[in-house]
Amino acid sequence: QVQLVESGGGLVQAGDSLRLSCAVSGGTFSRYVMGWFRQAPGKEREFVAVISRSGSIILYGDSAKGRFTISRDNAENTVNLQVNSLKPEDTAVYYCAADERHTLTKTGTDFDYWGQGTQVTVSS
Repeated sequence: QVQLVESGGGLVQAGDSLRLSCAVSGGTFSRYVMGWFRQAPGKEREFVAVISRSGSIILYGDSAKGRFTISRDNAENTVNLQVNSLKPEDTAVYYCAADERHTLTKTGTDFDYWGQGTQVTVSS
């Protein structure tokens, strides 16, 4: 059974940085396209970033461009999201997800496995 466990969230001030991590177990990590999504209270889930199996192709959502960096370590079975210059509107639960069926996708419903999420709260 594939399991994804996020960590690294917390309460920070505007302008701070965080490094979110997602550890994957129970499957072959290098077979998965890995993505990060977020969901703020009362809002729909939002695409943040996705990275291809080899790490050579990366896509970002509009809110993440220039401030967030996704990376993966296929030897450690982890995917990370470095989030810089945080803003109060970045407050959300951040989820990592794994997709084993598509070449690269930004669509949440394409992903097969999800973590439980990690809360990021940014105060002004």
